[in-house]
Amino acid sequence: MFAAPSDQPLPRLGNPRKFAQQGVRLSGQVPLSALERLGEALVTNEGQAEVALAFGISEERKLVVRGRVGAELVLTCQRCLGPVTVPIDADIALAIVPDEATAKNLPSELDPWLVAEEEINADLYAMVEDELLLNLPAVAYHSELCIDPETLSIGKPETASQDKANPFQVLEQLKGTPKK
Repeated sequence: MFAAPSDQPLPRLGNPRKFAQQGVRLSGQVPLSALERLGEALVTNEGQAEVALAFGISEERKLVVRGRVGAELVLTCQRCLGPVTVPIDADIALAIVPDEATAKNLPSELDPWLVAEEEINADLYAMVEDELLLNLPAVAYHSELCIDPETLSIGKPETASQDKANPFQVLEQLKGTPKK
Protein backbone atom coordinates (compact mmCIF):
# COMPACT_ATOMS: atom_id res chain seq x y z
CA MET A 1 0.00 0.00 0.00
CA PHE A 2 2.85 2.38 0.82
CA ALA A 3 6.08 3.05 -0.97
CA ALA A 4 9.29 2.47 0.94
CA PRO A 5 10.31 5.54 2.88
CA SER A 6 12.90 7.66 1.16
CA ASP A 7 16.20 8.87 2.55
CA GLN A 8 14.69 12.35 2.73
CA PRO A 9 13.44 13.80 6.00
CA LEU A 10 9.70 13.91 6.55
CA PRO A 11 8.47 17.52 6.62
CA ARG A 12 7.92 18.65 10.21
CA LEU A 13 4.80 20.75 9.51
CA GLY A 14 1.94 20.20 7.13
CA ASN A 15 -1.73 20.95 6.61
CA PRO A 16 -3.37 17.57 7.29
CA ARG A 17 -6.85 18.66 6.13
CA LYS A 18 -5.49 19.88 2.80
CA PHE A 19 -3.32 16.77 2.48
CA ALA A 20 -6.38 14.54 3.06
CA GLN A 21 -8.49 16.40 0.48
CA GLN A 22 -5.68 16.11 -2.07
CA GLY A 23 -4.77 12.48 -1.26
CA VAL A 24 -1.15 13.33 -0.46
CA ARG A 25 1.37 10.56 0.25
CA LEU A 26 4.46 11.36 2.28
CA SER A 27 7.40 9.18 3.20
CA GLY A 28 10.69 9.91 4.81
CA GLN A 29 12.71 9.82 7.96
CA VAL A 30 12.25 11.50 11.31
CA PRO A 31 15.41 11.89 13.42
CA LEU A 32 14.89 10.36 16.86
CA SER A 33 16.83 13.30 18.32
CA ALA A 34 13.92 15.59 17.27
CA LEU A 35 11.43 13.61 19.41
CA GLU A 36 11.94 14.98 22.93
CA ARG A 37 9.26 13.02 24.79
CA LEU A 38 10.40 9.74 23.26
CA GLY A 39 13.99 10.66 24.05
CA GLU A 40 13.21 10.47 27.77
CA ALA A 41 12.55 6.73 27.41
CA LEU A 42 15.60 6.01 25.25
CA VAL A 43 19.18 5.20 26.21
CA THR A 44 20.34 6.93 23.03
CA ASN A 45 18.33 9.00 20.59
CA GLU A 46 20.58 8.32 17.62
CA GLY A 47 18.97 6.96 14.51
CA GLN A 48 15.90 7.55 12.39
CA ALA A 49 12.27 6.51 12.32
CA GLU A 50 11.07 5.45 8.87
CA VAL A 51 7.63 6.86 8.11
CA ALA A 52 5.12 6.35 5.30
CA LEU A 53 1.82 8.29 5.41
CA ALA A 54 -1.18 8.35 3.10
CA PHE A 55 -3.77 11.07 3.65
CA GLY A 56 -7.29 10.72 2.32
CA ILE A 57 -11.03 10.64 2.92
CA SER A 58 -12.60 7.48 4.36
CA GLU A 59 -15.86 5.84 3.26
CA GLU A 60 -17.50 7.53 6.27
CA ARG A 61 -16.33 10.90 4.85
CA LYS A 62 -13.74 11.36 7.60
CA LEU A 63 -10.37 12.98 6.91
CA VAL A 64 -7.85 10.25 7.67
CA VAL A 65 -4.16 9.44 7.64
CA ARG A 66 -2.97 5.86 7.40
CA GLY A 67 0.52 4.54 7.29
CA ARG A 68 3.40 2.93 9.12
CA VAL A 69 6.26 3.98 11.34
CA GLY A 70 9.26 1.83 12.08
CA ALA A 71 12.35 2.39 14.21
CA GLU A 72 15.06 0.57 16.11
CA LEU A 73 14.84 2.07 19.61
CA VAL A 74 17.52 1.58 22.27
CA LEU A 75 15.79 1.15 25.63
CA THR A 76 16.93 0.02 29.10
CA CYS A 77 16.70 -3.73 29.71
CA GLN A 78 14.70 -4.26 32.89
CA ARG A 79 16.72 -7.38 33.78
CA CYS A 80 20.33 -6.23 33.45
CA LEU A 81 19.78 -2.45 33.16
CA GLY A 82 21.91 -2.40 30.02
CA PRO A 83 20.86 -1.14 26.59
CA VAL A 84 18.60 -3.32 24.46
CA THR A 85 17.52 -2.59 20.89
CA VAL A 86 13.78 -2.98 20.39
CA PRO A 87 12.30 -2.89 16.87
CA ILE A 88 9.05 -0.94 16.58
CA ASP A 89 6.80 -1.38 13.55
CA ALA A 90 3.48 0.35 14.07
CA ASP A 91 0.44 0.90 11.88
CA ILE A 92 -1.06 4.37 11.82
CA ALA A 93 -4.84 4.81 11.42
CA LEU A 94 -5.95 8.28 12.47
CA ALA A 95 -8.91 10.54 11.81
CA ILE A 96 -8.22 14.27 11.77
CA VAL A 97 -10.71 15.81 14.21
CA PRO A 98 -11.12 19.35 15.58
CA ASP A 99 -12.27 18.45 19.13
CA GLU A 100 -12.98 15.73 21.68
CA ALA A 101 -16.70 15.64 20.90
CA THR A 102 -16.03 14.72 17.28
CA ALA A 103 -13.44 12.16 18.41
CA LYS A 104 -16.06 10.26 20.40
CA ASN A 105 -18.02 9.49 17.21
CA LEU A 106 -15.17 7.85 15.32
CA PRO A 107 -15.27 4.25 14.11
CA SER A 108 -13.32 1.89 16.36
CA GLU A 109 -10.56 1.30 13.79
CA LEU A 110 -9.58 5.00 13.82
CA ASP A 111 -7.83 6.88 16.59
CA PRO A 112 -8.31 10.66 16.84
CA TRP A 113 -5.66 13.15 15.82
CA LEU A 114 -6.77 16.42 17.38
CA VAL A 115 -5.99 19.32 15.05
CA ALA A 116 -7.88 22.50 15.93
CA GLU A 117 -9.95 24.15 13.17
CA GLU A 118 -7.85 27.32 13.30
CA GLU A 119 -4.61 25.32 13.13
CA ILE A 120 -3.37 25.40 9.53
CA ASN A 121 -0.16 23.44 9.96
CA ALA A 122 0.10 20.51 12.33
CA ASP A 123 3.30 18.98 13.69
CA LEU A 124 3.78 15.67 11.85
CA TYR A 125 6.74 14.80 14.07
CA ALA A 126 4.52 15.01 17.18
CA MET A 127 2.02 12.65 15.56
CA VAL A 128 4.79 10.16 14.69
CA GLU A 129 6.21 10.51 18.22
CA ASP A 130 2.77 9.73 19.72
CA GLU A 131 2.53 6.57 17.63
CA LEU A 132 6.00 5.43 18.71
CA LEU A 133 5.23 6.12 22.36
CA LEU A 134 1.98 4.17 22.16
CA ASN A 135 3.86 1.18 20.72
CA LEU A 136 6.68 1.02 23.26
CA PRO A 137 6.75 -2.30 25.09
CA ALA A 138 5.56 -2.25 28.70
CA VAL A 139 8.84 -3.91 29.71
CA ALA A 140 11.96 -4.01 27.55
CA TYR A 141 14.42 -6.87 27.98
CA HIS A 142 16.90 -8.95 26.01
CA SER A 143 15.46 -12.04 24.35
CA GLU A 144 18.35 -14.12 25.73
CA LEU A 145 19.06 -14.41 29.45
CA CYS A 146 21.29 -11.44 30.21
CA ILE A 147 21.92 -11.93 33.94
CA ASP A 148 23.26 -14.72 36.14
CA PRO A 149 20.50 -17.36 36.46
CA GLU A 150 21.23 -17.74 40.18
CA THR A 151 20.10 -14.18 40.81
CA LEU A 152 16.67 -15.11 39.49
CA SER A 153 15.97 -17.57 42.31
CA ILE A 154 15.20 -16.68 45.89
CA GLY A 155 17.54 -19.39 47.12
CA LYS A 156 16.84 -22.41 49.25
CA PRO A 157 14.06 -22.05 51.78
CA GLU A 158 15.32 -21.93 55.35
CA THR A 159 14.17 -24.65 57.67
CA ALA A 160 13.39 -23.78 61.24
CA SER A 161 16.30 -24.90 63.33
CA GLN A 162 15.94 -25.93 66.94
CA ASP A 163 19.13 -24.28 68.11
CA LYS A 164 18.27 -20.80 66.76
CA ALA A 165 17.30 -18.33 69.42
CA ASN A 166 13.63 -17.49 69.47
CA PRO A 167 13.27 -13.69 69.29
CA PHE A 168 10.09 -13.91 71.36
CA GLN A 169 11.75 -15.93 74.13
CA VAL A 170 12.16 -12.80 76.26
CA LEU A 171 8.46 -12.02 75.92
CA GLU A 172 7.63 -15.57 76.89
CA GLN A 173 9.63 -15.16 80.08
CA LEU A 174 7.94 -11.85 80.90
CA LYS A 175 4.54 -13.40 80.33
CA GLY A 176 5.26 -16.05 82.92
CA THR A 177 6.50 -13.54 85.50
CA PRO A 178 3.77 -12.20 87.83
CA LYS A 179 3.31 -8.43 87.97
CA LYS A 180 4.09 -6.60 91.19
